[in-house]
Amino acid sequence: MIQDIAQATTPLRVAIVDDEPPALRRLQMAIDKARDAEVVGQASTGEEALRLIAGGGVDVVLLDIRMPGLSGLDLARAIDPERAPAFIFVTAFSRFATDAFELAAVDYLLKPVEFDRLHAALERARKALQSRAARSRIVELEEVVAALRAAETEPPASGFAEEIWVPDRGDRLRLPVALIDWVEAERDYVRIHSRGRSFLVRKAIRKLQAELDPADFLRVHRGALVRRDRIVRLARRPGGPSAVVLQSGAEVPVARRQAAQVKKIVGARG
Repeated sequence: MIQDIAQATTPLRVAIVDDEPPALRRLQMAIDKARDAEVVGQASTGEEALRLIAGGGVDVVLLDIRMPGLSGLDLARAIDPERAPAFIFVTAFSRFATDAFELAAVDYLLKPVEFDRLHAALERARKALQSRAARSRIVELEEVVAALRAAETEPPASGFAEEIWVPDRGDRLRLPVALIDWVEAERDYVRIHSRGRSFLVRKAIRKLQAELDPADFLRVHRGALVRRDRIVRLARRPGGPSAVVLQSGAEVPVARRQAAQVKKIVGARG
């Protein structure tokens, strides 16, 4: 959900959640006057807000507390903190402030909201998101370094690639093969999925497959390779192809001729 926030000039993508149309209009006006922020969606119920947030592309949520059905506090509790946007509660009730800050809310504003006060809260949200992104990047780099060190202590492989150089934010990143979850073909390119990120590499999937150890990777579809030890189960889709479900939660379609082989992999673990 939290993307492209490292640069100060990137607008914050804000969602507004309130069951009162006048409140929605006032918050929209406040965002329109804010620097580097834009409204990307509105919702009048907690259920609508959940769907909006699940769709991605939301950095900050301005969230009312008292709403029909799912309350703002319940909505914030329902979202994984590691993937949640920054929450700024906007309400007419001061008594919920303690509950809000226990949920790591960025700020708690009372209606009617002063525009300057809201703009300050948005800047606080930006800094919180930048800090979270930096911590995530550090953890990611630590995992890569750990994998590289582990690879250095292992005996050389039998001619298969142990790492792949991939483009990363204008640089080149050495990605250990052990961190690859799955690969999908995109015409003359492949998109390599690893630990919740993806990297686009100019290479045909058949050529990449030849570089990877077949004991580790399985071609489940004409356009997809998956790492065998990432497979959790084989899911059947009514009226469509089966799919492998990976540890990351990704679902990759399986060609009919490959389904039996996937079943053997899953069954061997049972």
